[in-house]
Amino acid sequence: MSDPRPASLPEPACPPLLAADLAQCRASLAANSKTFHAASLLLPPGVRAPATVLYGFCRLADDAVDVEGGRLEAIARLRERLERVYAGRPQPQAADRALAAVVARYAIPRALPELLVEGLAWDVEGRDYETLADLQDYAARVAGTVGAMMCLLMGVRDSDALARACDLGVAMQLSNIARDVGEDACMGRLYLPRQWLREAGINPAAWLAAPRHDAALASVMRLLLAAADDLYARAGAGVARLPLACRPGINAARLLYAEIGHQVARAGGDSVTRRAVVPGRRKSYLLLQAGLSLWPDPARLQEPPLAANLPLLAAVAATPAPAGATRRIDFVIDLFDRLERQDRWGGSAA
Repeated sequence: MSDPRPASLPEPACPPLLAADLAQCRASLAANSKTFHAASLLLPPGVRAPATVLYGFCRLADDAVDVEGGRLEAIARLRERLERVYAGRPQPQAADRALAAVVARYAIPRALPELLVEGLAWDVEGRDYETLADLQDYAARVAGTVGAMMCLLMGVRDSDALARACDLGVAMQLSNIARDVGEDACMGRLYLPRQWLREAGINPAAWLAAPRHDAALASVMRLLLAAADDLYARAGAGVARLPLACRPGINAARLLYAEIGHQVARAGGDSVTRRAVVPGRRKSYLLLQAGLSLWPDPARLQEPPLAANLPLLAAVAATPAPAGATRRIDFVIDLFDRLERQDRWGGSAA
């Protein structure tokens, strides 16, 4: 059987994705992100597999900050690993080998994972966020980049659809911030916009020294959750621009992460004394809804992108898909489908 890729496209220098590497990335996803894992099950296998690889890299990067103590040396090692990934010489680790295969096959701009690592470096530096726009700059790096990369995995490089995918990433990060206010405070971190806190009568430094939930903090949480919900609505308009088979899975991620914020709201905005959890029955309902509510307001598709997401869109625009990208992506989706079957059944996928 002949190779379906155009002869003019060179083979990527990196080794092919191995089934064992994919299995390790999948295990990390199932263990560390139940919400994303649940949504990913609605993606077609040929997209779910590289999406799982991206999660494996994001998990590795996040652990470099949280598990390894948030040292700048860990950030430097991450940047070195990315250098090797894009040079086609990944370190001999599952996440690195798998990421090298994915970024080469899908023409993922190097600037996207580099911006993600830059956002993690801001965590290490202990950066404060004065305004919502400042916080969005952070969220665009650590999560908007993931939205953009996911879009590329689906073969979508249209600027309007990409802008909405980045919106979704930022919204998901705002939901995570709303859920983790108390946990972050225990680690000396405060992501809520300082301007909002002071306007509510809260001294950020004093609050961080003695975190507590009260009516003033609840008012700040309402502002944060409203900002997230607006972005979720905008992101919904982009779902219709994705391949049909991908829409339920991405819509599921949108609904499930939005529900995290809704759970915080139901608790009066209190995520200091409790942690918001989406009940299993509610998750099941939202997963069902994900396949039904696929026709949001199309006018929101044309809304200008967030300023924070402009560097992400510029990176993609500067890295067009290679000639024959559709045929190439079809080939890779087929490859991932075969690897999924091989890994599941432990035999040949031929």
